[in-house]
Amino acid sequence: MGFDVGSALAASAGMFDRLMPLVVAALAAVGDIALFAVRAVRESLSPPFEFRETVRQVYELGLRSAPLIAVSGMAVGVVLSMHTRASLERFGAESMIPAGLAIALVRETGPLTAGLLLSGRIGAGIGAELGAMKVTEQIDALEATAIDSFRYLVVTRVVACVIALPILTTLMNFAGMIGGFLAETAATGMSLTLYFSRAFSLIDLIDYVPATLKTMVFGFIIATVSAYLGFTTESGTEGVGRASTRAVVLSSVGIIVANVVLVRLIFFIFPKAAGG
Repeated sequence: MGFDVGSALAASAGMFDRLMPLVVAALAAVGDIALFAVRAVRESLSPPFEFRETVRQVYELGLRSAPLIAVSGMAVGVVLSMHTRASLERFGAESMIPAGLAIALVRETGPLTAGLLLSGRIGAGIGAELGAMKVTEQIDALEATAIDSFRYLVVTRVVACVIALPILTTLMNFAGMIGGFLAETAATGMSLTLYFSRAFSLIDLIDYVPATLKTMVFGFIIATVSAYLGFTTESGTEGVGRASTRAVVLSSVGIIVANVVLVRLIFFIFPKAAGG
């Protein structure tokens, strides 16, 4: 039974025809989000500034996320401490457990975990809130009262997320260190002073600052993607649900991809950050 080249080419052409509209739609969506993000940056740097609403959003998106970050950070610290102990005990290097945990938290685990957790809480919240305002025509009502809805609803949330993410990441790192201490003192009875002395023995500002500042990009991604999906919501309440779900998924994927690029960029700009 011979191979039918014509049928194979026809099948390939049919698959290509089915995939092309999806690819074009995806690229168009990426372009729309990019233009939305550029507008958010431009308007966040030009007056008038909505200081009161920005502060309120920092409270709503940042401070109210602190319990989630603190509890999650402690849990991550406990798990990392147990895994680190299991690995380093093989080499008789138990004394390096606090330092290893601190390096893992500060450089990568803390920022990325905080970003992904907040993409769930903040992303879903922004997508659902703005989506509900869109379908109930509250955004149109704001425009009718001469209020710039984009500046009031989007820019304030973008700025708040950019401010809140590094602060929450620092909280995540600290909570993780506390969790690691609890696990370590339960296993060996190590004192708090000795634990933190060893933990910070290998940590420098070059480890903390770039890794924490990159979460500003995470906050920007979460806010812009979620706000865009909320602003473009259609189909009533079903559309609100879809906007909320897509906000979490797309912002999480964006954070993971951006993290790869940012880590490589940090290593290029700060070669010492790549060292042990």
